[in-house]
Amino acid sequence: MENSTQESHLRSENCVTYDSPYPIYAMAVSSTTSAAARRRSIAVGSFIEDFHNRVDILSFDDETNSIKPVPSLSFEHPYPPTKLMFHPAPTSAANLLASSGDYLRLWDLRDTSIEPICTLNNSKTSEYCAPLTSFDWNEVEPRRIGTSSIDTTCTIWDIEKGAVETQLIAHDKEVYDIAWGEAGVFASVSADGSVRIFDLRDKEHSTIIYESPQPDTPLLRLAWNKQDLRYMATILMDSNKVVILDIRSPTIPVAELDRHQASVNAISWAPQSCRHICSAGDDAQALLWELPTVAGPNGIDPMSMYSAGAEINQLQWSSAQPDWIAIAFSKKLQMLKV
Repeated sequence: MENSTQESHLRSENCVTYDSPYPIYAMAVSSTTSAAARRRSIAVGSFIEDFHNRVDILSFDDETNSIKPVPSLSFEHPYPPTKLMFHPAPTSAANLLASSGDYLRLWDLRDTSIEPICTLNNSKTSEYCAPLTSFDWNEVEPRRIGTSSIDTTCTIWDIEKGAVETQLIAHDKEVYDIAWGEAGVFASVSADGSVRIFDLRDKEHSTIIYESPQPDTPLLRLAWNKQDLRYMATILMDSNKVVILDIRSPTIPVAELDRHQASVNAISWAPQSCRHICSAGDDAQALLWELPTVAGPNGIDPMSMYSAGAEINQLQWSSAQPDWIAIAFSKKLQMLKV
């Protein structure tokens, strides 16, 4: 590709920046638009090594290319949130936000205020909960949220009942990420170096579809391709590769994207295409890839690349705004038009 080695410089109108008072880690883009114009809500969580943290709600207008904080919807959060996610249904009447950290929490975003709805503790034996590393909200059945924890468990919540639907232990070590495929099927990655798929119709069994080539190298993130559920992507700790898996042929990746110059931190499939994925990492690069039908002998080059001002630790490609990718680095959130 001609542009594989040269940086695709985004013109200023294709990049919108928000400067936060705090370092940002967790971030989410809402799937619903507000009645006023075409504004969309973005939630960003502070990363302060302290009990007292914040979540700020921002309003993004892609017509005026502006991001503005909504002070009345800013709220305190215990510890830095490990993940934020809005209710996945674009037509949902309730504008709900979920956050993970010490517990799974649900928040109700109203026009001028934000109200905590519930705090969900997955520990059956203690009022304290082992820290949650991540969670995923089921798009097909939005009453379900799955959480992953350092206590090796994956917990499936029925948030309408505020109760645990099931709790599964299959990994030997901390579970770092979880992702839904179909309504009752989810996958998880762990410090034990495995990707496992679970089906809630058969809770006794899980299927390992990939294991780290180096024993016990943790897998940190997992992204399931919602346009083609045969494919998922994962990243290994301290690795510059994005590993693309086909669940029909377990154990051997169908592709390895290895053009990052440092560790990859975040991955997100395109919401409207089964062949495009974005990755971002410690090399301050966001790379956009198009997966070929057959990979060449020299690997795959990215379609385009964007250089940020610091290590990128978070990336979101919203299904509601497929033309925009959100990245977070240092104290900045940027919306990139692709």
